[in-house]
Amino acid sequence: MASGDEFGYGNKKTKKVVTVDVMDAVKMNQLQNLLHDALISTEHVQQCAIVRRKDCSVRASSVGFNLYHDQVQILLDSFKNPPQTREEGIYFDDRQFKCVRADKTSIYGKCENRGLILVKTLTLLVIATYSDSMYPSVCVEAVEKLADYFKEKGK
Repeated sequence: MASGDEFGYGNKKTKKVVTVDVMDAVKMNQLQNLLHDALISTEHVQQCAIVRRKDCSVRASSVGFNLYHDQVQILLDSFKNPPQTREEGIYFDDRQFKCVRADKTSIYGKCENRGLILVKTLTLLVIATYSDSMYPSVCVEAVEKLADYFKEKGK
């Protein structure tokens, strides 16, 4: 039996349809919108992402912000020992960031005039960077507020 016949199209060639979980697609789109509205629109966040901690998968990110599983795992591991992270800093994006804050939920790093903000929730990690033309305090406040929103939702 030809593959077209099994779909009831006779001899016509058909393409296999890949089903995507519609709810996952909607959730990812909502996260993308939330990321834009809460962080990018402040104009004090250069790049950002929302990552699921369980499997280090990027759920939403700003344009051009590519994170790899190993990178995310290193960032998550920095929460395991905050005093060590404060002492050693964080290596990210080919730069060594000096740690200016590290506790069980938030890590802030600085490298020259650039910064890295990491905030952990129950299931997610919010990552953001800022550049020298941006206000670090606005970036930090936006990321912490977004993380608080996820914490209120139990995420």
